[in-house]
Amino acid sequence: MFTKVLIANRGEIACRVIRTARKLGVHTVAVYSDADARSLHVEMADEAVHIGPSPVGESYLRGDRIVAAALATGAQAIHPGYGFLSENPDFVDQVVAAGLVFIGPSAASIRAMGLKDAAKRLMEKAGVPVVPGYHGEAQEIVLLASKAREIGYPVLIKARAGGGGKGMRRVEHPDDFSEALSSARREAKAAFGDDRVLVEKYVDKPRHIEVQVFGDNFGNAVHLYERDCSAQRRHQKVIEEAPAPGMTPALRKAMTEAAVKAAKSINYSGAGTIEFIVDASQGLDADRFWFMEMNTRLQVEHPVTEMVTGTDLVEWQLRVACGEKLPKTQSEITLSGHAFEARIYAEDAAKGFLPATGTLHHLKFPGVAPEGAAMRIETGVRAGDAISPYYDPMIAKLVVHAGDRLAGLEALRTALAQTEIAGSTANTAFLAALAADPDFVAEDIDTGLIGRHQEALTAVAPPTGEIISAAAVAASGAGALPSSNDPWSSLAGYAHFHGVARRMRLKFGDEAIQARISVRSDGRFQVALDAPYDSTNSHDLRAVPRLARWPGHITVFEGAVGYTFAVPDPLARSDEAAAATGSLRAPMPGLVKLVRVAKGDAVIKGQPLLILEAMKMEHIIAAPHDGVIAEIAGEGAQVTDGTVLVRFVEDQSASTAAAGG
Repeated sequence: MFTKVLIANRGEIACRVIRTARKLGVHTVAVYSDADARSLHVEMADEAVHIGPSPVGESYLRGDRIVAAALATGAQAIHPGYGFLSENPDFVDQVVAAGLVFIGPSAASIRAMGLKDAAKRLMEKAGVPVVPGYHGEAQEIVLLASKAREIGYPVLIKARAGGGGKGMRRVEHPDDFSEALSSARREAKAAFGDDRVLVEKYVDKPRHIEVQVFGDNFGNAVHLYERDCSAQRRHQKVIEEAPAPGMTPALRKAMTEAAVKAAKSINYSGAGTIEFIVDASQGLDADRFWFMEMNTRLQVEHPVTEMVTGTDLVEWQLRVACGEKLPKTQSEITLSGHAFEARIYAEDAAKGFLPATGTLHHLKFPGVAPEGAAMRIETGVRAGDAISPYYDPMIAKLVVHAGDRLAGLEALRTALAQTEIAGSTANTAFLAALAADPDFVAEDIDTGLIGRHQEALTAVAPPTGEIISAAAVAASGAGALPSSNDPWSSLAGYAHFHGVARRMRLKFGDEAIQARISVRSDGRFQVALDAPYDSTNSHDLRAVPRLARWPGHITVFEGAVGYTFAVPDPLARSDEAAAATGSLRAPMPGLVKLVRVAKGDAVIKGQPLLILEAMKMEHIIAAPHDGVIAEIAGEGAQVTDGTVLVRFVEDQSASTAAAGG
């Protein structure tokens, strides 16, 4: 076994690798950028080396600095995690040339599977079924549009490099092909440095089912069964599970055999995933699945496979990389129970899953697993850490394992309801709603499920009077419910003509809330809310709510929902000019990728104005109302959260002059 390994990654996967390495007695070296100087993976590792500024191109994608760090610290091998350089064959060559071991497949295997078009041609030769489509080298728009017509709409444009849903567009009509192609190419170029694409038939009711494979350097290859990753938004996975619901013995046999055949065709060594698209329009059938791509690395969702097979895939990676044979034969790998993984992101599901930033002022996961289940939390952050605009906004992966699927879903919902996050918007309420969705529960799943149910899944009920009252009491400084040690308790014993009351102001979104708080003779808080919040009712707080105080805010937790209230500073002066509706501000830090209008242009509500690239995705900034552009940010501008992107002409006469001039 190695004595020291460098981890060329950050966040939760770096922490995950460190835990297994520590279990095996292997020392670890972390690398970090400026933004990660005080991060959890740096704290956990035995050593840490600074490799550059916060942008990934100047730090985590600098293979030369990472190799130099490994050599300087005496590491024998480099574990790439996932993302960044994990599927970069040139980096593998760098590692090997330096006399180090790359904990993963060979550069030749990565090259064989790294480009989707070439991989599909290779799989066709190996006898593995592939999706009908165009996988050729020519990239002229006329040719691609022609191939799309031959395939038949709807089609899917996919970047031939990378993954994670980036550079992927569904196209319903020929008139939309050119715009979708341009958008996919821009996103692919930004994410992978390669704007070439392939065009495939879009399967009407697709299931995304993948098979975990593992090979060694002795010609052995096995599978560890399948995972279902069909619950996706924007082509990115949200909840994964193993085994796949509704899987038939015939399809499992055909799919796992095809996966092992694919791995052996390239002499694969290490952890890998063969991804298949399955037509679920008539149930799961062994004749309706096709190879999509191979991920030549450990997957984000690997914990669900570990839970149902009782394996540690990172340990397998380390053992195979240092020259050992596979720890188990195929007959020794068995399935047990059902596992789910929910990806908890800093994002606003109600706003189209818009990525969020912010400081995690409060972060609390369930202390114990739900009854009858096992649970693990995979995270790379702690309370007080910031969600940076430079990297993926994942907060944690919540993984549960139970005896069957329904028990696993119940455990997942329970664990999500016990998770508390304040300081940054998070998607826990959306995940809980998805875990309770009737179609999801009934196994009627495909990759379009979230899109079809998005409005219901992202809707959050407004806060009840009790929730608002709890926030008001907390904001008043009274704490939770009164006790003998609470200064508010003394008010309970005082009355002249009426009880003493204190007035509090809160804001929930754009809504201003007025509350009057008093203490009853029995020590309970009584809160009266002004219109429109239960103006005729008052609320006696009988139970201590789950809540978090953080600078200028109170968050009250009700199940998986966190209701955040702003607490206005009574000494602060409001700035009406800053709240003017004549400007449009950046919702997050990012890069102005494309500007579609110019100064003086008249625009209508909903019209796309520019494209902001942030969190590795493109976001369309549209006009909030009709108007005339007075100023607009330039292409290539790097903006921060709140930067004015667009100003509109303020009055109608100016608008008319600008439009006519």
